[in-house]
Amino acid sequence: MANISTYPIGTPAQGDLIPGTQKYTNSSGKTENLTKNFTVANIAAFANSYSLGYTVYSAVLNAGAGAAPTATVLQNTTGLTFTWTRTGTGNFVATVSGTPFAASKFWAMSSAKVPQLTSIVRTSTNTCRLDVVASNTAAAENSLTEGYIEIRIYS
Repeated sequence: MANISTYPIGTPAQGDLIPGTQKYTNSSGKTENLTKNFTVANIAAFANSYSLGYTVYSAVLNAGAGAAPTATVLQNTTGLTFTWTRTGTGNFVATVSGTPFAASKFWAMSSAKVPQLTSIVRTSTNTCRLDVVASNTAAAENSLTEGYIEIRIYS
């Protein structure tokens, strides 16, 4: 039998497989142990949502004058796709499918490169609004520079 402690130490990648045992209850009610492969990414996502009690969407938003923001996603463990639109001067809205933004399960924070001030609020069960106010002109309010956001959805 191989001595597992003699295997070399490696650096895992998201697609690497780890063997494990999954509990399964068959139709007669008997619990069985199934040997399966799990990806490092799946284990990490499970550990993140299980131990923290929430999933997270973190991104950097940038928008030119009059344009919808483009998002550079830093982390997204929600499984949701966030679609950003511009709804007015300094107003940007994220929309997701389904109804994941329950009033008592939604938390968000935002910041932006000076001189902009931001706030982010839940506006419905599937939208949230980012408001940007610049310290100088309305034209500056029409754009967004390095808008950092984090949205947490609690289980």
